Amino acid sequence: MKRILLGLGAALVVAVILFLAVLPGVLEGQINRLVDVGPLEVTKEAARHHERLKVVDLHADTLLWARDPLERASRGHVDLPRLVDGNVTLQVFSVVTKVPRSQRHTGTDAESDVITLLAMAQRWPARTWGSLFERALYQAGKLHRAEAAAPDDLRIIRTAADVDALLAARDGRRPVGGLLATEGSHPLEGRLENIEALYDAGYRMMGLQHFFDNELGGSLHGLSSGGLTEFGKEAVREMERLGIIVDVAHSSHAVVEDVLEIATRPVVISHTGIKGACDSPRNIDDALMKRVAEAGGLVGMGYWKSAICDPAPEGIVRAIRYAIDYLGVDHVALGSDYDGAVPVAFDASELALLTGAMRDADFTEEEIEKVMGGNALRLFRELLPAE
Repeated sequence: MKRILLGLGAALVVAVILFLAVLPGVLEGQINRLVDVGPLEVTKEAARHHERLKVVDLHADTLLWARDPLERASRGHVDLPRLVDGNVTLQVFSVVTKVPRSQRHTGTDAESDVITLLAMAQRWPARTWGSLFERALYQAGKLHRAEAAAPDDLRIIRTAADVDALLAARDGRRPVGGLLATEGSHPLEGRLENIEALYDAGYRMMGLQHFFDNELGGSLHGLSSGGLTEFGKEAVREMERLGIIVDVAHSSHAVVEDVLEIATRPVVISHTGIKGACDSPRNIDDALMKRVAEAGGLVGMGYWKSAICDPAPEGIVRAIRYAIDYLGVDHVALGSDYDGAVPVAFDASELALLTGAMRDADFTEEEIEKVMGGNALRLFRELLPAE
């Protein structure tokens, strides 16, 4: 009987290990998927046009998942080979550190967190299981290790000089730049000094909120609809002092208004839609987006249904057209939300589809160049620390 029990125990341990090994991949395959929107084709003319562009995407959550960012994967939306295929010059890698079980666009509380289980299942270090700050450091470390393993292919961007050096070094489609960002500022864990610690870890863009209210203020999807707290105001000032770009994607209307009142630099909305093109609770009011643009900011247009209503390339381009006409061509960029638990119609390797759809919609050369990456590169040169 003892042998039988020992055997059953060993079998149970093996079963648990195997379950935890396959769980992250199964989960990601279900939520970071591609949706069928009909035939997708890039013409030779669109492909040649896309080759001339400097493409920048303001938001992808790739570092959350149990994948090597240097290796081509059969799931998800972004890895270095697919960025190269898509002629991406610079990808912003945003890190997710807490996600409630329910992610409603309104009325989401902060009482639960599915990232804890995911961290355990993906065998992250134990220090990350109970600390959002450590989760941010761990995910930054993944990008640093990738850069160290392939320095000719991937460069982490920290300064405006890094942007210029990246552009000068690109030979064909390599190297690709990576800029670290946070999906919300709850990894600060209420400590102002953690902003500089994250800066030292390479972070150069910080979202203020995600799906829930936090110490800095209200989320667009949270319970309070509140504005910036005193801690939130101090945090924004400290981010500006260090040269960290402030991202108000997911922030409440009141937070966005408060940030615009105290900010001395432009801010971004890294991944969103625009209500005039898609009347969704995921999107803040057009008039508030207009204020972000008038303050010199940038709006990254997403690719998923709840942000832009139609995730086909043509639907994304219709939303971009509305944004250009309303906000001005200098204030619109790409903000895919790749690998962010959103179904999209194409992955990073297929970004020429957007160039083709813009051409088909009679976008000018200038509009295509600025939206696909020119505006983001200009903003990074302006807002990142010089050296």
